[in-house]
Amino acid sequence: MKKTVKIEGLDCPNCARALEGEINKINGVTNAKIEFVKKTLTFECENLDKTFNKIVKLSKRLEPGVKISDTSEQTAEKKNKFNTKLFLDVLFLALGITFGVIIFVGELPKVWFWILFCLSVLLLGYKTIYKAVVLLFKGIVNENLLITISIIGAAAINKPMEGLMVIALYSIGKIFESLAVENSHKNIEKLAKLTPEYANLMLENGEVQKVVPNSVQIGSKILIKVGEKVPLDGIVEEGSTFLDMQSLTGESVPVQINEGEQILSGAVVLERSIVVRTTSLYQDSAIAKIVNLVENATENKSKTETFISKITKWYTLGVVLLALSVFGIVFAVTKNFSTALYRGLIFLVISCPCAFAISVPLSYFSGLGNASKHGVLIKGSNYLDALAGINTMAFDKTGTITTGEFKVCNVVLLDSTKTKEDILFLASLGEQYSIHPLAKAIVKECDKNLPKIEGVSEISGKGEEFEFKNKKYFVGRRSQNLNSTTVEVFENEVKIGEIILQDTIKNSSKQTCDELKKLNIKTILLSGDSKNIVNKVREEVGLDEGLGELLPEDKYEYLKNLKTNKNKVCYVGDGINDAPSLALSDVGISMGINGAAISVDASDVVLVDDDPLKIISAIKISKYTKKIVIENIAVSAAVKLIFLILGATGLLGAYSMLLAVFADVGVTLLAILNSMRALKYKPQKSIDNKKN
Repeated sequence: MKKTVKIEGLDCPNCARALEGEINKINGVTNAKIEFVKKTLTFECENLDKTFNKIVKLSKRLEPGVKISDTSEQTAEKKNKFNTKLFLDVLFLALGITFGVIIFVGELPKVWFWILFCLSVLLLGYKTIYKAVVLLFKGIVNENLLITISIIGAAAINKPMEGLMVIALYSIGKIFESLAVENSHKNIEKLAKLTPEYANLMLENGEVQKVVPNSVQIGSKILIKVGEKVPLDGIVEEGSTFLDMQSLTGESVPVQINEGEQILSGAVVLERSIVVRTTSLYQDSAIAKIVNLVENATENKSKTETFISKITKWYTLGVVLLALSVFGIVFAVTKNFSTALYRGLIFLVISCPCAFAISVPLSYFSGLGNASKHGVLIKGSNYLDALAGINTMAFDKTGTITTGEFKVCNVVLLDSTKTKEDILFLASLGEQYSIHPLAKAIVKECDKNLPKIEGVSEISGKGEEFEFKNKKYFVGRRSQNLNSTTVEVFENEVKIGEIILQDTIKNSSKQTCDELKKLNIKTILLSGDSKNIVNKVREEVGLDEGLGELLPEDKYEYLKNLKTNKNKVCYVGDGINDAPSLALSDVGISMGINGAAISVDASDVVLVDDDPLKIISAIKISKYTKKIVIENIAVSAAVKLIFLILGATGLLGAYSMLLAVFADVGVTLLAILNSMRALKYKPQKSIDNKKN
């Protein structure tokens, strides 16, 4: 049985990883995984109650202050907005610093000095010291041990105030880290709040009943009032209104929706109630997919994030060994025990891995959250990373570059006795029962009432045959050399006309290609349509290359060859036949509204509103996020390396340990603040400016 519970009170990713490892050692527990930023613990077991109790006991023993709660407890806790843990942390910090100031400025007897010193240390670092001792007995060495050794060592060489400053600044840094992670976590909660709480189900007797959205079946009618969230995807059957789509697409301008148009869950009705016929179950709706994808996005980690996670496991142990080496070398050179120990302690303080361990996953999480706010769902930081390195982008045509909605653009007369209206009427007679997009476009163009025709027979892959007023008609495609999307009309085996249709290009397709060129990304159009149509669309949109008359396997092989040439390939598609290509490419992007379910599942990135211009937002966010990750790693490593050298050689001066703590805590806070920039970055702003 798989179970996910809430876990709170963990101070850092290293603590989470250490606890995760210990939980996996519990008999009967498999695949335990802690998501530090999401504050969740997922595990598998057979006896849920017994195992859950074991996990709670172990967690409390290893991590004082950790709270693990089930779903029912979470609901009650959300009502209480007061953060008890933060309040106690700040209170103990204030008391600890107060006692520290007293012993610093006052001339106290030696006994009272050490009593207040110990009291101050315990108030500031009781959790750190406790965890260091407990985990050490389990063979786990982490930054808690580094800080504890530093405090004891400073006191041993008669520099207790520097040891006190170490734990004080470390505790302040931990509080700021906690606030930063909490701020990031709230972005997930904001998404969860977008989930509609109820649906107004219209019963057959005309009554309206409030029900939970996941109980509504496909094809049901629901009433959505002004100010309410759309609970399920559907088609508007009655009324028209304006929608606030910002939660789905990131666009702040209200969108008008009319009868017959598709509506997505999560949008808010701004004026006039509407009646909607549902087209999906709640778990398949747009808002449910957004929440699910964003919540699970952190499971697919980038290579950088995975690398940082792996090295921090052994990093602390390596630091302790290096600190011992520094102690040994300095003692051998200076023959002074206190000096050698002091410099070894400085090495320990500076080497804390917090800046790396928290800033890298926080950067990626911020980038993923930012993308979701702009209507782009990226299924993991590994895909965010991959998107930043794309140099070739291939597009499917219908439904991706074009709308997939055909319009009649011309009627060619081949019989002088017929008018254009006659050709459209005769074609519509045979097409009125068809669900093919071309047939729907023709019927829509005809402005005459259509009598019912019996005996319409479909010729697979060709068209329809029928009789009308003692004449035989065929509507479809018999010729092989037609240069465009054309439907032929035959009367008694004689062609009397042709109806030429055109798939309309999406408004943002050309701008998307223009933006991709500015990013030095090659664009290719891959389609099963005729070469002439593909070339026409390619020229109009501005793509670099275009290939037509391709079967799904042809697209697959083409992309496979592209990848062998060391290209980083992204494929954008929406149909069932695009699924293999989406799965093969380095990054697969699918359409969220009209895209087939299998293509959405096979893709790595989903565009919520089918707008290809969102691809530019996704790429810019991915590049910006990766830049921030590199900045954090480079700056943190450089600062630590410089201070390690200065500290080991004694060049930091009289307050070496204090400066070391400032360097460690300072660079950690700087990295955290820099990570949060990925959440605030606005890629759409530059694109919108170009639009205007």
